[in-house]
Amino acid sequence: MNERLAQLHAYPFERLARLKRGIVPPGSLPHIAMSIGEPKHAPPAFAIETLRSNLDQLGSYPATSGSSELRGACAAWLQRRFQLGVATIDPATMVLPVNGTREALFAFVQAIVPTNGATTPTVVMPNPFYQIYEGAALLAGAEPWYVNTTDTNNHIPDLDNVPEQVWDRCAVLFLCSPGNPSGAVMPLAYLRHALALAERYGFVIAADECYAELYRDDATPPSSLLNACLADGNDQFRRAVVFHSLSKRSSVPGLRSGFVAGDPDVLASFLLYRTYHGCAMPVPTQLASAAAWADDRHVALNRSLYREKFARVLPILAPVLPVVQPAGGFYLWTDVGADDEQFTRDLFATQNLTILPGSYLARDTATGNPGRGRVRISLVAPVEECVIAAERIRDYVAGRR
Repeated sequence: MNERLAQLHAYPFERLARLKRGIVPPGSLPHIAMSIGEPKHAPPAFAIETLRSNLDQLGSYPATSGSSELRGACAAWLQRRFQLGVATIDPATMVLPVNGTREALFAFVQAIVPTNGATTPTVVMPNPFYQIYEGAALLAGAEPWYVNTTDTNNHIPDLDNVPEQVWDRCAVLFLCSPGNPSGAVMPLAYLRHALALAERYGFVIAADECYAELYRDDATPPSSLLNACLADGNDQFRRAVVFHSLSKRSSVPGLRSGFVAGDPDVLASFLLYRTYHGCAMPVPTQLASAAAWADDRHVALNRSLYREKFARVLPILAPVLPVVQPAGGFYLWTDVGADDEQFTRDLFATQNLTILPGSYLARDTATGNPGRGRVRISLVAPVEECVIAAERIRDYVAGRR
């Protein structure tokens, strides 16, 4: 067996299941799940119909690089959503379909981290983080380096606090904007600074932008790392790769469909890896995905539903918890003023409501665990169910005082 498997931490939801084990919540209250970021909105009907009407194409092997139709739809969406300009993205060399960002983020690190160096490479990531970043680094033989995100740095990793010797060994820097779990959005100037570091130290930036279509203010949608590249005159997106998914954008997590885009040299190597990896996207999925990327109307409706949830939930929770609407995403990342595991366990025991302890999303560092004392609340359920959940949380917190 690969001895590196022993380094992997239990996934947050495995830990959550153990935390809840043996508890019998009140049967009079229907369970409400707010722990996992699994969208529950209705997916666009036209995408489902496209998938269904093309099932006869399951009889052929798909190309790992995907169809020109899908790559073209992804490139057009990038140019449209981020106002990159016409023909800035070459669909043939700068876009690669993937089976969801989770699979792609993991595989990308395996393809990028060098294996023949005299020192152990590092993979730098925010803390808290999406656990795939860490698992990918460990199984690639790299050392994860955690950069704490807290209130003091607006939940954006302070790259200037990373020691130079860590940058010297860095192979990949993970960025996530809007962030999971905080929803913080990285400014364009910050992204340009990250690119300058990548050029200086020779690493690649993997920008997880899967929440990019879920934002608070229409006047200031989140920028992409690709915007920062163009602002620097880097029209080949050197050392930059972005990851996008239909899961959150179009509420189709089970479709397992996304794409990566950016540096054509990096993507050429990643395509070679994926060709051996055997992870081509089925043709019906490609056709449904192309239709989804080409349509923005359903995304605006999806975004409005999340905004409605924040508008309904925040006034209920504000009297008992320090909650604010994040700049992006669909999570509340709030300090509960108590042990986050105990808070989560007792909330389930008394209210039949599941959230996620913040410490499960972060790692202990010399300056502490930035998730400790916080919880992540996923506003993925229907609006009225989110309102009921907020009332239960309010009642539980008020009853503890």
